Parts: sequence; C-alpha cells; structure tokens
Amino acid sequence: MTSSEPPVILWFRRDLRMDDHAALLQAIQTGRPIVCVYIREPLKGNLAIGGAQEWWLHHSLEALNKSLNERGNRLTLASGQASDVLLRIAKETSASCIFFNRHYERDALDLDVASSLRAEGLDVKRFKGQILHNPETMKTGSGGAYRVYTPFWRALERDGDPREPVGAPEAIPAPPHFPKSEELPDWHLLPDRPNWAEEFAELWQPGEAGAMKRLESFLEKPVLTYKKDRDFPGLGNATSLLSPHLAFGEISPARIWHATRGLEATEHVIHFRKELVWREFSYHLLVAFPKLGEKNWNDRFDAFPWTFDEIAFEAWTKGKTGYPIVDAGMRQLWRHGYMHNRVRMITGSFLIKDLMIDWRKGEEWFHDTLLDADPASNAANWQWVAGSGADAAPFFRVFNPILQGEKFDPDGDYVRRFVPEIANLPTKYIHKPFEAPREVLARAGVTLGKTYPNPIVNHAQARDRALSAYAEVTGRSGEPDPRD
Repeated sequence: MTSSEPPVILWFRRDLRMDDHAALLQAIQTGRPIVCVYIREPLKGNLAIGGAQEWWLHHSLEALNKSLNERGNRLTLASGQASDVLLRIAKETSASCIFFNRHYERDALDLDVASSLRAEGLDVKRFKGQILHNPETMKTGSGGAYRVYTPFWRALERDGDPREPVGAPEAIPAPPHFPKSEELPDWHLLPDRPNWAEEFAELWQPGEAGAMKRLESFLEKPVLTYKKDRDFPGLGNATSLLSPHLAFGEISPARIWHATRGLEATEHVIHFRKELVWREFSYHLLVAFPKLGEKNWNDRFDAFPWTFDEIAFEAWTKGKTGYPIVDAGMRQLWRHGYMHNRVRMITGSFLIKDLMIDWRKGEEWFHDTLLDADPASNAANWQWVAGSGADAAPFFRVFNPILQGEKFDPDGDYVRRFVPEIANLPTKYIHKPFEAPREVLARAGVTLGKTYPNPIVNHAQARDRALSAYAEVTGRSGEPDPRD
C-alpha cells in the first residue's frame, strides 16, 4: 500500500500511549497514513471525566502529542459528539476507516457511534481494550459471568499468561494534511483561582513515560515486600501507584503483568498480580451488569434505609470527621488526587455504615476527586464495601476507624502527614484524640472542637444503628467482628 491511499482515523480515548496499543498496531499494518484524534465528548455520569482527572488529561494529552511528534505525526483535538466529529474529520481528510480500542464502560455508546458511521459508508473496527481477557470468553462452567473473585482468578491461572505485549512503533505515517485541531489550553482543563491541583505534581508524572518510570521503580523494590507492606499507608512507597496510568491507558495491564514475569514468583509478586486481576474482575462485572455504578448488584439492598446528612457528608469530604485515619485519607485525596487503598476501605465504611449515607454518594465523590477514577473499579469497590456487590464484604463488617488506624498506621506517620494539627499528640492518642486527657491535648496544642473537630458520630452507636438497619432489611443480624 502507498500513502496515496485514504488514511485511517485512529481514535484515542483512555488509551493514551504508543506501547501495546492494538488499534495503533492494526492501523500501521494497513500501510496507510494515520490521523490521530482525541475527542472531548459531552458525556455524563461515570462516562465523564472527573474534575481531578481533567488535570491529568491535560498533561497526558501533551505527553501523547509529544510521542506522536517524535514518530512523525501529531494529535488532532476536537470537541463534540463522537459520531459527528469523526464523520467531519473523515470527510476533511478523505479517510475511509476508523480504528479504536474497546472501552467496556461505554460499549452501548460505541456501538451507536459505529452504527452511525457505517451508515455513512465508513469502515469501523474496534479492538481489544484495557484488560487482559475478553469478558465474552471468560465464563463459568454454566456459561455465565463470574460473580466470585477466587474462581475468576483460578480460571485465569488455568489459561496461563495473557498475550505478550507489543512494543511501540518507531514511526507513525502522517496524512498529506492534518485536520484542523483545537488548542489544548482552550479546553481549560487545568484548575485556576484557586489552583487546587498545585500539589498533584509532587507525586505524579502523567503520560506514558511516567507510567513506565513508575513501573520500573515499583519492580526495583516495593513489589518484593508488597503483600506485607501494601496495607500500611504511612510507608508511602509500598504500592505501585500505577492506577492513574492504568485508568488513562498510559500503560497496558499486559505490559505490567509480563514485567513481573522476570521476578521470582513470591507471595508478594503473586499478590500484586491478584490486585491487577481484581481490576480485571471489576470490568467483567461491569460488562455483565452495565449499571454497576448506579444500581445495587444485590437488589436486596434496594430497600436499605439510607439517610443523607448534608453537614456530615461535607465533614467527610473535607476530612473533618474527628476520626484521624478517615480525615487523613480524605485530605490525601484532596491534596494528591489519590488515597491509599486500605484507607479507601476505611473511609468508605465510615460513610456507608457510620453515617448511613448511600454508597453512590461516595462513588460520585471519588469519581470527581480521584485521578485514578475508573468506572469499573470505583463502582465495584464501593459496592464491595457496602456489601451490595458481587463477592462483597458482608455489610456487618463495620470498620472501626480507631482500631484500623492503630493497626495500619501504628506510629501515626500517615495521620501526622495529612492531619498536621494533631501531629504533636503522643502515638497513644493519635488515632483517638477525643480520649486524650486535657493536659495531653494542651501540650500538643490541640483544642477539640476548635483546632480539630470532635467526632461527628459515636462509632459504637453508629455501628449498632447500621446493623439494626441491615437486620430490618435482610432479617439477619450478622456477627460484627469487634477487631474491625
């Protein structure tokens, strides 16, 4: 084939990379010029980009365009309905086909887009997306979707390693002329007045190069103690921190999986792989139940008597609940667009069970504030904490925020970092300042109710209230573990 043939439009979405990119590889194999496009669509709900993720998207698109420039191409930016924009660019460039990778959370929308474009005479091809195995082929013995994680993991083990990732191309043939592009600064993705994302760059380097660097750093040391250290937020660099890169498709799960193959298959490496497969499991759930972020997987919870205390919800979002481990997590979220996974479970349990607020309110907040907000993982994890999801923790497992803090932040390092107003408290009281004697508070410069809030609920009473509500709905009381 020659460059005089009609170009291929390559539609980038949450796959902002060169490496192991199925649609890009197939487009290059056609031998045709490639028009690379990113569309800012007017999407709603879980399909929309959250506020924090807009910051990441800006920098990731800059990085993607730089990578394309290095390969002799460039990125075209456009706003509008995908079908309208793609049709316009096809006419402008005389393109005859459109390639893109599958994104499972928007299957229904993409099928409509493809149908509309095919009706205009365009060839539309969709390729495997950002997971390891095709949900349509990963079925139970009875032909249904997996609803329990352990059998899902075992099925993947039986199938062996996923396919080998394919490296980035050295060159990407450009079209004779590029379509008109919008300017990235005009999208106003970066916050201003105030710049609440000013500290994001302390921790993150958006883009494919940042993803590869993060993976290399993780494989050098943290993965070797992953299972032992991953639950302790005060350790800082004990997890991979790859989740935002995965959410934007700056690195493929296959690349991550195979990067661990050169390591000894210790319990730590295997546990990390299981976490990668939990993300996979969440996507398989989403394909089986597209309303995962909106409806209870277990409809028994549809009758649950949620309440909504606006003042309590605001205290939770701002990290002012009076429970230090909860507040540290919510402030880490605001400061870095991220929260340690163990603390996500603690803050989620507190919202759902201590405050009796519907898990969907928490899911919405995380969707807007997390840099790694992922339509499948975010929904599946919130339903896991709520007890309403597939293979979920039982509702009657109510995390005690004091005991959780003492167990997983034993020296208080995490709390002291993100809740500095109580940093001078002795470790004995760092997770329960409301139990500290007055003279201890005074020496630490803490005045409860002024410099740091009193607890907005009594945990023991809140737990009893949640369990009573659960018993009314299900007829079962459960047996809460006091160690939670």
